[in-house]
Amino acid sequence: MKICISAGGKDLTSAVDDRFGRCKYFLIVDTGKEDIRCMENQGAVSPGGAGIAAAQQVVDEGAEYVITGNVGPNAMKILSAGGIKVYRGSGMTVSDAVESLQEGLLEEIDVPGPSHRGMGQGRGNK
Repeated sequence: MKICISAGGKDLTSAVDDRFGRCKYFLIVDTGKEDIRCMENQGAVSPGGAGIAAAQQVVDEGAEYVITGNVGPNAMKILSAGGIKVYRGSGMTVSDAVESLQEGLLEEIDVPGPSHRGMGQGRGNK
């Protein structure tokens, strides 16, 4: 099971970042190989299309699952096309989120949130 978690830090004790496209790091946990890797989210510094860049990075990484807080519509399209299931892990550490996913306790995100959530520039925000 290859899981990608949007994270605010570089290890399992880090909090799950609610922002998918603009999170600072992705932690890749491969439960079959008992391997954990940290990589910087390429979408985090993108001036536009952060969710698209982040989603493509996750697809290219071969993840089967994503744990995050929210995911926008463009990122969701790419993740879905890549056969990746997305789950909500808000308020958890990366370690707890992975364990909860394995136990079937996380809520699947099948409806994307609004665009631009991580930038604070969605409609009505100034």
